[in-house]
Parts: sequence; C-alpha cells; structure tokens
Amino acid sequence: MKHTFHKSIKWSTGIAVITLVLAAIFSVTSTLMLSGVSWGMGMVIVLIIVLIGVLFDIIGVASTAANEVPFHAMASEKVPGSRHAILITRNADRVSNFCNDVIGDISGIISGTASAAVIIELTMTLGHGEGTLFERTISILFTGIIAALTVGGKAFGKSYAIHHATAIIFQVGRLLYFFEEKLKIRLFGTSSKRGKRRN
Repeated sequence: MKHTFHKSIKWSTGIAVITLVLAAIFSVTSTLMLSGVSWGMGMVIVLIIVLIGVLFDIIGVASTAANEVPFHAMASEKVPGSRHAILITRNADRVSNFCNDVIGDISGIISGTASAAVIIELTMTLGHGEGTLFERTISILFTGIIAALTVGGKAFGKSYAIHHATAIIFQVGRLLYFFEEKLKIRLFGTSSKRGKRRN
C-alpha cells in the first residue's frame, strides 16, 4: 500500500512537471506561429490545435479500451509495433492520463488563448477596435464555434476510439516503433525486461 502511494506521488509529480514544460512549449510555439499572420491563417492554426486535442483524446480512450490479446499474437510473429502496443495497453492509466488530461487540457487552454488573438486580429483588419459590439459579437461566435468543434470532436472521437481501440493502438505502436528503431527516439520506456525487447 505504501509502495503504491509513493509510486502514485512520483507519477503525479512527474506528470505535473511534464505538463508545465509542455504548456510552456505549446504557448510559445502558438504565439510565434500567430505572430504576424492573417486572421484566416490564425483560424487554421486554432483548428489544428483543436484537432491535436481531439486526436490525443482518441488515443487516450483507445488505450483503456484496447484488447491486449491480438498484440501478443502479432508479437510472436515479430510484427513491428506490436510490443509497443502491448506496453500501451498495460500502461493504459498513464497513457490515458497523459493524452486526455495533459495534452487535452493544454490544447483546450492554448486554443482559447489563440482564439482571442485571432479575434483581435480580425477586428483590427476589418477596422473595428477592441471592446466594440462587433468585437464582442465575433468573440462570442468564434468561441462558440471552437467550443462546439472541441466537444463535438471529442464526442465523436470517444465513440470511434471505443469501437476501433485495438486498431488505433496498433497504429500508435507502429509509430512508436518507427521513432525508436528508425529515429532512435524512445518515447515509451519500461523497466521490465520484456518491455525492453524489440520487435
């Protein structure tokens, strides 16, 4: 019990630090990307941020719903990505926490901030100042659209993830395999000997 508590504290602290770093990176990157661009391009950037949040939400849900058994059969045949898929399903709680809570929440916050910047750029381009009725109207409409796309996208994503969980996690496993084997970048580590074996 005590070991589990300390393990949970260690994980929580680590994920908090990772969230802080990623939030800073996302914020700086989005600010740089929005700097000097038109409001139209700004809207595209905001939609990309929303899409990232939805995509990671799908992965997070799929990790908890995926069936591990098919991956063992693939691993016995040395199918690339199968062992990574096994690791994902065995660590579904952490994968879900990272994808849904960390990336998902950061995407939501950054998309909101980016939306505000786009609205200001749009009102200035159309010759309307900040605080005007036009600016407030555009702010309400654009914020509503982004919120609808985010919630609607995640609702669709959750349903899709539940029904295609195994296939989704296998593709994520293949991606992790590519990063590890081809680019020599390990994004998913484990301390177990089995987990360290490669496809």
